[in-house]
Amino acid sequence: MPHVQRIFEGLKHEGVPMIHFGTGTTAILRQMREAGGDVIGVDWRVHLDEAWTTIGHDRAVQGNLDPLALFAPLHEIERRVEDILRRAGGRLGHIFNLGHGILPTTPVDHVAATIDMVHKLSQR
Repeated sequence: MPHVQRIFEGLKHEGVPMIHFGTGTTAILRQMREAGGDVIGVDWRVHLDEAWTTIGHDRAVQGNLDPLALFAPLHEIERRVEDILRRAGGRLGHIFNLGHGILPTTPVDHVAATIDMVHKLSQR
């Protein structure tokens, strides 16, 4: 953690948010918060609301759709998108994203449909 803290301190620039991203980090979310970053990345191995409670609601979170979900039928993707947005609870500071990178063979039409779902379901 001291090494990551040093990196965040060195990168600090007024008005530029920093994202602390990792995968398989469920057990160290508190330490990630302590290490630095304005936004903490959350992968799919933990429910978003549980992760956010662990991290603290004074930080933004990014995530947490499983990249493999994009291979599922659209109705299943929509169910998962709805679940993540429900767990975000309409709070400011949630950046909807995958819990890790997109896979090369991911159906592009499923990516586009997911983006449309997020826009539709998260309208204020």
